[in-house]
Amino acid sequence: MTQRTRLVPAEVYEYVLRSSRPEAEALARLRAATQPLPESEMQIGTDQGHLMALLVKLIGARRCIEIGTYTGYSALAVALALPEDGLLIACDINAEWTAIGRRFWREAGVESRIDLRLKPALETLDELLANGERERFDFAFIDADKPRYLAYYEKLLELIRPGGVIAVDNTLALSGTPIIDQQTPHAAAMREFNEFVKTDERVDHAMLTVGEGLTLLRKRG
Repeated sequence: MTQRTRLVPAEVYEYVLRSSRPEAEALARLRAATQPLPESEMQIGTDQGHLMALLVKLIGARRCIEIGTYTGYSALAVALALPEDGLLIACDINAEWTAIGRRFWREAGVESRIDLRLKPALETLDELLANGERERFDFAFIDADKPRYLAYYEKLLELIRPGGVIAVDNTLALSGTPIIDQQTPHAAAMREFNEFVKTDERVDHAMLTVGEGLTLLRKRG
């Protein structure tokens, strides 16, 4: 398996995978279907999928939001962890990539738990707020266009209930390179996001060296 992260030594990462439970068959098949794509590095790793699924179960999540779905691996990992009547609203703009994931959502029997919204995510978030969904969600995952992370975060803080969790991807690296070593608009946006949330008194904060950096933010009551 290709190592997605360079934040830990390759031998340590391989040990993590060997010492973890295998990913579900549908997840493994979806990973294999994504691998030939030039953008396959955008898919989260097995270890991150395990962590997100565990978080969903730990907080008893029933309603979730995902910003950035790609080929649907993270959506499938979350949906498999939800109860039968659980719901994940998945936001993306790419019909071709998400169509790959839909096949495996169906294969895993969780397609009914995933509501895919193919439009700009901020539009979907505004629609949810306008429809009275404030503080009705338990968990959210951000893994999309980096310059809009702060905008997504502010909307999600309104939609997530107190005690709910927002997980944010790529807070330490982009395309395998640490953001502190990059002078790009996307890396600058991630550094700005990190500086903002570390002092945001509305949330509890932990930055993890999982994948390309995963920051967990728990909304305070």
